[in-house]
Amino acid sequence: MLRTRSPVRPLSPADRDAALELCAADLPRSVFVAARILEVGRTGSLGSVLGHRTEGALTSLCWSSANIVPVATTEESRPLFAERVRRWRGRCASVFGPREEVEGLWQHLDPHWGPARAVRVSQPLLVAHRPPSLLGVPLDPRVRPARPDEVDVVLPAAEHMFTAEIGYPPYAGSGRGYRASLAALIARGHTYVVVEGGEVVFKTDIGSLALGAAQLQGVWLAPRLRGQGLAVPMLASVVEQVMAGPAPLVTLYVNDFNLAARATYARLGFRQVGEFSTVLL
Repeated sequence: MLRTRSPVRPLSPADRDAALELCAADLPRSVFVAARILEVGRTGSLGSVLGHRTEGALTSLCWSSANIVPVATTEESRPLFAERVRRWRGRCASVFGPREEVEGLWQHLDPHWGPARAVRVSQPLLVAHRPPSLLGVPLDPRVRPARPDEVDVVLPAAEHMFTAEIGYPPYAGSGRGYRASLAALIARGHTYVVVEGGEVVFKTDIGSLALGAAQLQGVWLAPRLRGQGLAVPMLASVVEQVMAGPAPLVTLYVNDFNLAARATYARLGFRQVGEFSTVLL
């Protein structure tokens, strides 16, 4: 019996430009995958990116590593991606991305991977195009990129943010790998902080940077300082610096129930352009 070759298979270096073009068609939704393609492409390997082809043309993608992240998937391609990755349950921590794509993909993965630890059904996807200062928002001058020698100063804030957001610590046992990933962010100038008395009291990161867009993640303010109106000028300073530097477009997504954060982002000029979902495994 002849086997039909699946239209889903890992990308090769020759697919890089076509994959980035697909991401660029809706960059706020796809910047995570675009950034990963640029990062792994430096090594010449794109094996973590699965592509679906229709009549030879690349039509959708799925980043398939510790996170499963779909790009431009369809009702036709989702079950094919799910079939390809369903044996990887032990390697994956989450499925996230555009809501309709995640829900469609999870429908096929749930019988093999479920139950999920948690499902964040509605996460508004936001973008900002204008520097907050042009909107009259004050900037906190203390906000700056963390220095490479401040990894251990930033680490407690990063751990606290991750645990509060996800519901469990970022590592079990040795924290060497987590510290190394944080150090890499800081080395690239992608972690912004306010440090007072040797302690980080505010932090956020550029989690993904590609094609003129930066996606912020890990926005955190020390609990004792919350409710005082400090987050707006601090985050405004981050957005201002990012727009003046690596990316004119800033994006992020937020849990729909986090009303305080959503109010902060609205004051900074962020507007909703889509909706994400996250399945935590």
